[in-house]
Amino acid sequence: MSAYGTVRGAVLAPGDDGYDAERTGFQTADPHRPEAIVVAEDAGDVRAAVEHAAARGMPVAVQSTGHGLPLPAGGGLLIATRTMTGVEIDPEARTARIEAGVRWARVVAAAAPHGLAPLSGSSPGVGAVSYTLGGGIGLMSRRYGFAADHVRSVDVVTADARLRHVTPESDPDLFWALLGGRANFGVVTALEIGLLPVGRLYGGGLYFDADLIPEVMDTWRRWTETVPDEMTSSVALMPVPDVPVFPEPLRGRHVAHVRIAYTGDEAEGERLIAPLRAVGPRLVDTVGEMPYTDSGLIHNEPPVPMAYRATNVAVGDLDGALVRDLLGLAGPGAPDRAIVEVRHLGGAMAKPPAVPNAVGNRDAGYLVGLLSKLGTDDTGAGALHDRFGGLLAARSRGQVLNFLFGANATPERVRAAYEPETYRRLAELKARYDPANLFRLNHNIPPAR
Repeated sequence: MSAYGTVRGAVLAPGDDGYDAERTGFQTADPHRPEAIVVAEDAGDVRAAVEHAAARGMPVAVQSTGHGLPLPAGGGLLIATRTMTGVEIDPEARTARIEAGVRWARVVAAAAPHGLAPLSGSSPGVGAVSYTLGGGIGLMSRRYGFAADHVRSVDVVTADARLRHVTPESDPDLFWALLGGRANFGVVTALEIGLLPVGRLYGGGLYFDADLIPEVMDTWRRWTETVPDEMTSSVALMPVPDVPVFPEPLRGRHVAHVRIAYTGDEAEGERLIAPLRAVGPRLVDTVGEMPYTDSGLIHNEPPVPMAYRATNVAVGDLDGALVRDLLGLAGPGAPDRAIVEVRHLGGAMAKPPAVPNAVGNRDAGYLVGLLSKLGTDDTGAGALHDRFGGLLAARSRGQVLNFLFGANATPERVRAAYEPETYRRLAELKARYDPANLFRLNHNIPPAR
């Protein structure tokens, strides 16, 4: 028996074959550098790893796909869950049981034959469990709310190395804290989530050239004030590299990419987006009827791992002055190359869920994000993100946890992802369930004193 007891999966130390590959996720900047990695095969492995770490006072980090790494872990124990990929669909109950390493693409594919879909996000390659624990703003969230609002039960290993099956009835406090508290309260090994009766969408992308970007932004801003909750959309300003991986009409251009996901019928969708198409010619227009299994094509995010820095600010509204400021910061002709995305929130996301959870800042109308691809010299990226934060400081309604990565996942920004009363309650529950702050290599909420 190894030092990790009954662990069936690999246990890796620095220098071992597979150590570097296992610690590096989709986000390749500043990967974890743990003392050891347990590649968990099941909940029993997770429980044994937590027991080992707790007995030695080793802090614990968790990683499935590594899309949204917070500050990297130096030392401690990393539990990698990527091999835990079980998915079970119950078409009668309209639920799915998903294990900790499952990506959304697997859930979407398993649910589709039953005419069902999860409240998945823009990228099918993202880990479904970590996304949901952080709230989860999905392609249909204005219609159906946050992904966390649709969780039925949680299987989690807490700091006492106990595997618990948590429901709103069995432990309402822990259930509330897990959904929105992300990795602060234990290692989640599986979720049971509700599925939606959705088999298709009216969706896709409208791509406009640089000269139309100001009008696109102003039109989209005013248009979002009129659309029904069935319409979820965003717009991204992107400098597209001149490389073959991108469609030829977009290469080397600074474009506005309007992303559309509408759960109503095609004819009404066509009518609703007519004002956007009327702005002018599109470089590419992919909006139309699609099966939900193709929904990843709406944002069409690159599946290749990379180093990036990203942050976000939730705001109440979007006016012309803010749009002009964003164009000056990272629009066509701006000195820094970065992606600015504005997501339309509201709708069902602004309403209390049927079962309460800790997801914060539901009153925001828009989420403004900035993403910079990192290279050999990242000084400019840091300065750009500082300017972005200063630009939106006076308008901020807080942060969204799932979009806080790397150096931007500071304690102050994590706190800003919640209303003060929610954060206070989370800290008190942290003191109950993890008083030693074993789970601190994350978007950490320290236990109340």
